[in-house]
Amino acid sequence: MSIHRAAALAPARLLLAWLLLLAGVAGCIQGQSFVEESPGGSVPPPSSSDGGPTPNPDGQEQEAPAAGTVRIAAFNVHRFFDTVCQSGTCGGTAYEELPSPEAFASKADRLARAITSLKAGVVLLAEVETQPCLDAIQTRLPGFSSAVLGELGTPASVDVAVLARFPVREVRSHRASHPLTRPDGTTTRFSRELLEVRLDVEGTETIVFASHFRSKVDDDPGRRYAEAEAAREIITAVAAERPGALVVLGGDLNDVPGSAPLEALEQDGALHRVSSDRPPEETGTVWYRGVREPIDHLYQARDAAGRYVPGSFRVVGDTAVSGLGGSDHAAVRADFELPRP
Repeated sequence: MSIHRAAALAPARLLLAWLLLLAGVAGCIQGQSFVEESPGGSVPPPSSSDGGPTPNPDGQEQEAPAAGTVRIAAFNVHRFFDTVCQSGTCGGTAYEELPSPEAFASKADRLARAITSLKAGVVLLAEVETQPCLDAIQTRLPGFSSAVLGELGTPASVDVAVLARFPVREVRSHRASHPLTRPDGTTTRFSRELLEVRLDVEGTETIVFASHFRSKVDDDPGRRYAEAEAAREIITAVAAERPGALVVLGGDLNDVPGSAPLEALEQDGALHRVSSDRPPEETGTVWYRGVREPIDHLYQARDAAGRYVPGSFRVVGDTAVSGLGGSDHAAVRADFELPRP
């Protein structure tokens, strides 16, 4: 090619390069604006978090709860597996992840920082594989003296757990003792343990239920409905048994307000969804198709003691458009007045 021809083509090449650069920038912006759910769960938009203190979605640091109240939070930590392969098939595309000791410790560090940022007295966790996973988090949280795992006992199960700054009075499990019935008449069980932990909070009793209902991957909506119906029966019975206690259910319920499972949970008004006093756009916890869906919840039993502090419900993520502590879920938290002796 002659020098004169090359010089003639130079402006065209420069224009083409600029067009390709602009297209690449637009593609990056679009990639951050539209988020689809992967087969393994929801994928959050990119986070700008540096792993330090975690703000509210509105960018404000979490304030401490008032005296005479207890803050309760629910947080799906997203598939926290240990360094032992229990299923026999781990890593790669297998369900069970097999992190290196360094990756395991790094995730535990990040989750502990995230939990600390909530300034909660009780935290209900989901997707913790084993006791070593829960121990790794607790050892990084010296203020949390109590830790209870709702272990299913099956290989690579991701289970619910309770972390608390208060002594444990009693622990009950309900999965084995409470068979469920779907709307079509078939029987099933809770997907994970419905873990009940009774705590001594400043001389009063607080009873928390950590739950994680059936996911919508390979969906079984009848099972999720049965879980909600049974959870309501169990929790209202406990509230009637212990009317002087604060009774709270929390966790990843995998459904949104107005759905059949949550309608079953809220039937007769016995359980109050505390986020109902917040605008819908301030209650979402997982990104799906470019919007945040509210699938993590906190409920208070109305017939027991204590009282939700109006307006205290918050969704807490690393940024306004991401989950918390590297999870695909943001956490939820609310404050409750303690029962009066």
